[in-house]
Amino acid sequence: MRFLHTADWHLGRVYHGLSLLEDQARVLQDFIRLADDVRPDAILIAGDVYDRSVPPADAVRLLDVTLTRLVVELRIPVVVIAGNHDGPDRLGFGSGMLECAGLTLCGPVSAAPRPVVLRDAHGEVAIYPLPYAEPAMVRSLLGDDALDDHQAALAAQLQRIRSAHVPGRRSVVVAHAFVVGGAESDSERPLSVGGSAAVAAGIFDGFDYVALGHLHRPQQAGSPRIHYAGSLLKYSFAEVDHSKSVNLVELDATGGCTVERLALPPWRDLRVIEGALDEIIAAAATDAAREDYILARLSDRGALLDAMGKLRTAYPNALAIERPALEGEGSGRAGADHRRVRIQDLFASFYAEVSGCPMEEAAMQTVQALVDRLEQEARQA
Repeated sequence: MRFLHTADWHLGRVYHGLSLLEDQARVLQDFIRLADDVRPDAILIAGDVYDRSVPPADAVRLLDVTLTRLVVELRIPVVVIAGNHDGPDRLGFGSGMLECAGLTLCGPVSAAPRPVVLRDAHGEVAIYPLPYAEPAMVRSLLGDDALDDHQAALAAQLQRIRSAHVPGRRSVVVAHAFVVGGAESDSERPLSVGGSAAVAAGIFDGFDYVALGHLHRPQQAGSPRIHYAGSLLKYSFAEVDHSKSVNLVELDATGGCTVERLALPPWRDLRVIEGALDEIIAAAATDAAREDYILARLSDRGALLDAMGKLRTAYPNALAIERPALEGEGSGRAGADHRRVRIQDLFASFYAEVSGCPMEEAAMQTVQALVDRLEQEARQA
């Protein structure tokens, strides 16, 4: 039996003030074509379908179009679970009716997860969808006060699955979790604030394949049977070295699995370019990917007027600029609480940032004198 495993679509994502919905629509068109070509027995979507619990209307429409094409036109069964970004009740709306058409939407967590059972020439495969849930929710649902963290809560759910599983039937779990040792990036929302959100890979022992969502880098998670598919697109500049893909999973007659990553190239990539501003602009003339989303790390030390405006004449989708040569520590740096920083230090920091050079002592004394005079006038007013 063959599955396509994907996750972390984050439909409706906005990055640096720019909606990525058009890019998401393009890559989903490619995903549909891939599904049509591969013709898997099912598609598993392991959470974070939307970027926030109340998604924009355009994101809802995009999901509707995508799932309709997969389930109705291509007639491929699809299993979807809610992730920590999704609103479980919204995602699960209409699930009872849609299941008849081959679409399983698991939003709210259940005390007794019901498998989706498929059959091939070698027998049955049970797919267990486990939507993301806070430990407190699982604790209340199962009536077990000992479930005080993600490890205990997920382990309890999996134990219930094992106790009801039909012996000899191959098994797949779809879950949204952070497995110990996984490689994180800064675009993933933490699963827990205070306390540990990590779970050990060993809690999934006994299942033939575990389709995970949450971490955005495609990766194996402690076992050849446990995999993250990774996110649909690059969702932060920390992911520039990621190669986005979906997993093609093949289960044999005994439950042995092989996993192949099928690339999903983006319409517009997310890239970091480095150098002096003038050099970057000049090099753009021969850059075939000028429409990419760009972070420019500028080596210039002096003042730059309208650097972003100039950069966008060469790279119209430039999103951000960094100037590493001007970064550092000091009493007036932006990282400090500005209410506790002296005016003269703030001014000195601003001067160094725009000029690339520290203020000379004579200039500092002039600024100090002006500040003293203004403060004196304020006291006398």
